[in-house]
Amino acid sequence: MNASPVPRLLVVDDEPDLRTLYELTLLREGYEVETAGCVEDAWARLTERTYSAVITDMRLPDGSGLDLLHRLEEAARAEKAIVITAYGSAENAVEALKAGAFDYLTKPVDLRQFRTVVASALGRATVAPATSGSRPAVAAAGAVPSATSGSQPRGPRDVAVGPVFAEPGAPGPVHPALARLVGQSASMQQVRSMIERVARGMAPVMVLGESGTGKELVARAIHAVSGRATQPFIAVNCGAIPEQLLEAEFFGYRKGAFTGATEDREGFFQAANAGTLFLDEIGDLPLSMQSKLLRVIQERSVRPIGAVNEQPINVRIVSATHKDLGLEVQEGRFRQDLFYRLNVIQLRMPPLRERLEDLAAICATVLGRIAHDAGVSTAPQLSASALAQLGSYAFPGNVRELENLLHRAVTLAPGDVIERDDLGLGDDVASDSEWSAIEPPVADALAPQPVSGEAPLPADLVTYLDQVERDILVRALARHRFNRTAAGASLGLSLRQMRYRMARLGIGAPEHGGD
Repeated sequence: MNASPVPRLLVVDDEPDLRTLYELTLLREGYEVETAGCVEDAWARLTERTYSAVITDMRLPDGSGLDLLHRLEEAARAEKAIVITAYGSAENAVEALKAGAFDYLTKPVDLRQFRTVVASALGRATVAPATSGSRPAVAAAGAVPSATSGSQPRGPRDVAVGPVFAEPGAPGPVHPALARLVGQSASMQQVRSMIERVARGMAPVMVLGESGTGKELVARAIHAVSGRATQPFIAVNCGAIPEQLLEAEFFGYRKGAFTGATEDREGFFQAANAGTLFLDEIGDLPLSMQSKLLRVIQERSVRPIGAVNEQPINVRIVSATHKDLGLEVQEGRFRQDLFYRLNVIQLRMPPLRERLEDLAAICATVLGRIAHDAGVSTAPQLSASALAQLGSYAFPGNVRELENLLHRAVTLAPGDVIERDDLGLGDDVASDSEWSAIEPPVADALAPQPVSGEAPLPADLVTYLDQVERDILVRALARHRFNRTAAGASLGLSLRQMRYRMARLGIGAPEHGGD
């Protein structure tokens, strides 16, 4: 069997001492190394041969590392690029990542970190995940760890489509992770194309989208298409962890660090080492935790509670939120520097109402998975009238709501064909823009009948408005089968706002109600 070829690296720096330092460090790791002192010298070498990776300083005598990145991009070169920037130049680092750099380092360069980043770019992870202690209790905190084989356990948030079924009529072979993102609309083709592009590097990705659009599926696809696919994928719901437990869950702790710490335990960052950490609902993190998260991202190391030394980590971060983080920054609820660190590459997942042309394909895929899970060979079908009714619905809960609706319809349908009445949406289904034209405003229904053409003023305005708000909330909850997330989304409210209003107005949740 032939031995694997030795990776050839190109180091670009105008300072001879630093060039020598980088070269000797890489030679000790067993790489073949060549050097250049400026952009033109580097490009001349690149035109003569190919390299596994290019490591370039940002400031060069005849240009910048960005110039070299742009040339690599324009020439469609396969080399991974690592950029070295001056300490504190966060803007340059972000610009380099947006220009296609795999990763960046800041001066003065930590040689251990230098070796780790180069190994990661070449698919040679040198930092093994910590083995002390047990894995964090991710299930209790909303995280779902993946097996190192790359197979992902199915959880309640994997709702867009099943992992087994490829989309009918999809043009050409598709990566299984991308096939889970069903739809041939222009917006979905753009999402899949963006995933393939961003998966090549280490740049943090921010996935934006409403609840239920499939943001976690996007994060899993980025991981699965990347060179980290065989490493852990750890998903964390930042809004589901009590504030007093955040630091322990994220960074781990040492035995005896606090009462109840009876053993060493690793956190989410250690569990995701060499892989991908997905921070869902990142906008729900309190400010105190945001500052600690920022330091970990900057230093690429974590210190467990009760530990003396920091542990280096090699983790790619993908985050997601349904909030407008730009507005959160303006109002002081989210750190601007952390926002810039996480929002290097932005990927928007469109709501279902914006891609209704994908509805038939999504329904077919979801129904196919429901049949597969039930061990049935023939999947149920939607009648034309049922599909037409779904097409007239606004889906405030997006694909998650659609899947729940189809699960219910399959249970209620007497045969293999789901009819309009089996959907349980009634005859008044319409888009949000049409809703006000179908039913009179709530205030009209609650107001006393006018005596002389003018409604009297309420005697107690606060009680009156509370009653109006309560009626609206109850109707929204009933319409969405007491799914508080979907009901809140239809009214422009977050789950937290919905819970607050329900508690204030004394609206109870039934035992079967969900979030």
